[in-house]
Formats: sequence, structure tokens, C-alpha cells
Amino acid sequence: MSKPSQGEVKSLWRYPVKSMQGEEVSAASIEDNGLLGDRAYALIDADDGKIATAKNPRKWPSLFSFKSTFMKTPSSGETMPAVCIQLPNGTSVISAEKDIDQILSKALNRKVTLAVTGPSHSNSSEGTSEEYWPDIEGRDKRNTTTDFALPKGTFFDAGQIHLLSTSTLARLSDSYSQGNFDVQRFRPNIVLESRGSEKSFIEETWIGCTLAIGNDVRIKITGPTGRCVMTTLAQGDYPQDHGILRTAVQQNQGNVGVYASVIRKGLIRTGDQVRLES
Repeated sequence: MSKPSQGEVKSLWRYPVKSMQGEEVSAASIEDNGLLGDRAYALIDADDGKIATAKNPRKWPSLFSFKSTFMKTPSSGETMPAVCIQLPNGTSVISAEKDIDQILSKALNRKVTLAVTGPSHSNSSEGTSEEYWPDIEGRDKRNTTTDFALPKGTFFDAGQIHLLSTSTLARLSDSYSQGNFDVQRFRPNIVLESRGSEKSFIEETWIGCTLAIGNDVRIKITGPTGRCVMTTLAQGDYPQDHGILRTAVQQNQGNVGVYASVIRKGLIRTGDQVRLES
């Protein structure tokens, strides 16, 4: 039995290349492994085989200065389309170009290869990446770098879908008014415009529950999204700000938003109602 609407889809985001800036879309296909095309590509460090991530800005200081967009909309069951990558100097390159690895390596000052998953994220490898933990009070790890394994067959850090409510952003913004809690700092897939004016971490109350989005899609909220150094990094017009992560740690143990897994596939659009199912 469905409960009243919890709000509506305010915006949808996918990130064609892991740890690069992504693109806002008006509609998205939800497949078994999440939003189709999300983190479909990634850069692989040619020296150690690890997947490049802005979670380790000491090693990859400029990843957020790159932007990736699909040349055409991905289709279920088909090979991922090429992506256009805008470099920090403003020029662009297409992933299908034969010298793409050399171009990206020069721009990053580190030898890399551009890898892509198969249809519906079906490659069989399990990757490893790195995370730098900044020196922020309240964290178990401070000023250290650790390795972590990515879910098999994907370039995700953890969950298949990341959902974030405007209620959570408003709560954090109230606690640190000089900070900019724009959704792009948190790289969600689905931004939910919450019902009412309550400023709370409402999506965390849905952990273990099923959300219906639009007519077809059903997702299960699996757990909170622990935040990392990426939220503090400069990107676009937003400056570096360690207060963003510090506030999340102080107010909600470093969690902002929730992860979800896919129960039923389908198409979602901005404006779709989001309902909590019992």
C-alpha cells in the first residue's frame, strides 16, 4: 500500500566518467545497476592499475576540472555511446579518438587509460581505488589514505543509486550558512524536492523501505551515504571548503543522502512523484 507523496523529483544527474563533472538530464532509464550511463567510464592509472578518483585529490588534483557528457543518450543492452570530455583548458576530446589515452594522460600529467563498462554495467572485473581522509575531528580516520574495492562490474564507490533531499541540504545550510550546499557538491543521481518545510535528514528515515518513483520504478533505500573529501573540493564556481564536510560530520556523522538498490526498472523524469511504500 502506497503512502502519500514524499515529494517530487527535482533533478536527475549522471556522471558518464567517474569523478569528472557530469550532466543534468530531464529523464533517465533505471536499470538493474542504477541510472543507465552513470559512471560508465573511468580512468585507470597505468602505473598501479587503480581507478582514478577525486577521493584522493593528492594524486588526482584536477579531476573535477574535467567535464563529461554523452554524445547520445545511452540505450539499454547496447554498447555505451562515446563521451565528450571537456579538458581544464576548455578544449574537448571524444572518447572514440584513437589517441584519447595520450590526450588525457598529458592533461592529467599521469599516464592513464580510459575504460568503459559493457552493456548495463556488465563487465566482470573488480576494481580498486583510493580515498584520502582529511584531518577532521570526529572521523575515525584522519590525514591518511586507504584503498577500497569497487562493487564488481561497476565503477561505483558503493551503492547503485544516490538519492538526496532538499530537506537535508536545507538542514546543513542552516548549520553552516556561509557554506554553499549546492547539489553538485554531493553528486547525487536523484534530487528529491521534499514536501513541506521541515529541515531534516528525512531520507534516512526510509532506510529499509521501498520508494516508488513515477509509474514504474521502485528502489529500496539501503543505507546512508557517508561523505568524503570530494564534498570539500573546488569545482566550477564553488571554492574549496572543508566546512562542508565538517558540518556533515557534526550534524549527521558525515552522512548526506542515502544509497538505494533497484527493485523494478523503468523510466523516471523530473517532476515524478516519489511515494513511500509499506
